[in-house]
Amino acid sequence: MSVTAKHTTSYPVMEHFYTLQGEGMYSGQAAYFIRLGGCDVGCVWCDVKDSWDASKHPIMTTEEITIVAAAHNGRLAVITGGEPAMHNLTALCQSLHGAGFKVHIETSGAHPLSGKLDWITLSPKKFKASLEENMELADELKIVVYNKSDFAWAEEYAAKVSKRCKLYLQPEWSRIDTMTPLIIDYIKQHPQWQLSLQTHKYINIP
Repeated sequence: MSVTAKHTTSYPVMEHFYTLQGEGMYSGQAAYFIRLGGCDVGCVWCDVKDSWDASKHPIMTTEEITIVAAAHNGRLAVITGGEPAMHNLTALCQSLHGAGFKVHIETSGAHPLSGKLDWITLSPKKFKASLEENMELADELKIVVYNKSDFAWAEEYAAKVSKRCKLYLQPEWSRIDTMTPLIIDYIKQHPQWQLSLQTHKYINIP
């Protein structure tokens, strides 16, 4: 179900926490994660399926979210989900920017993006196609590799994003032993791609 509202100033928040970004370009940097409830993509291998139903999670206002985030030293906020683009993020982005944050999003790209976003991680899923309009906006493309066929699928998306977009291949966690060697070999042959790992899982942090 869509939970998008034109003038949203509060959001269903599954969880929020201060940690290190574990994936992609900003891996290793301190970040405050804001995981919003609601998702209609439905990845079978999703590791946060509890986020799918927005009605199960407490509502927080933009002010409440910003206050708890700003209590920490870092000024990088990552909006994730679920599928955060189901929500109108304009008010949340404005509030976080007002507190000095850079605002990043991790999205499947299946919904129109809203709000002023400083970094857009596009992680398309086969279960619900990304919108063409989001291709040019992506700062990094992160393809989760579950099967060998995902390499060809990754190249289809790489052809659609801008030349400035960084390209990442990331093994799906349950298939990491099988897929990581294949990804390494693929990147050696196609060096425009880089390896992304879920480093937070290796070091056991959120």
